[in-house]
Amino acid sequence: MPETIHYQHARFSTALPANYLYTDGHFWLHEIEKNVWRIGLTQYATRMLGEMVEFRIDLHPGDPVQLGQEIGSIEGFKAIAGLYSVMTGIFVEANPAAQKSAEIIDQNPYDDGWLYTLRGTPEKSEGTMDVHAYITLLEKTFAQRACLLR
Repeated sequence: MPETIHYQHARFSTALPANYLYTDGHFWLHEIEKNVWRIGLTQYATRMLGEMVEFRIDLHPGDPVQLGQEIGSIEGFKAIAGLYSVMTGIFVEANPAAQKSAEIIDQNPYDDGWLYTLRGTPEKSEGTMDVHAYITLLEKTFAQRACLLR
């Protein structure tokens, strides 16, 4: 089990893997071998989507992928969202377990619930951040939501 950093805001609580990278779109990236990255949704993102219903990837192994390219979709009880690539690279695979049973995405988002794997190198300019910067982003997100509710 990787080292985690506990984060809590009101009723939302998560254990964020410390050595993962994160994006402002609430995705995580974890290097599983040199220049091969597993990508998934953070627990915050899964909470916003609700219980997962369907997960679809429209790519085949070896397909080139550009940052921001729509690569599939994800559906939760609360929302349906396009799924966009978080980095430029070569598509390796989608998570076969998540394609069979999307519930695994919100049940175990930082491990078995990964979405897809890419070969490449994420750039800081592509919006990736470490766990501490992601916690700061979560704080800002909750503060903005609180302002909207007033």
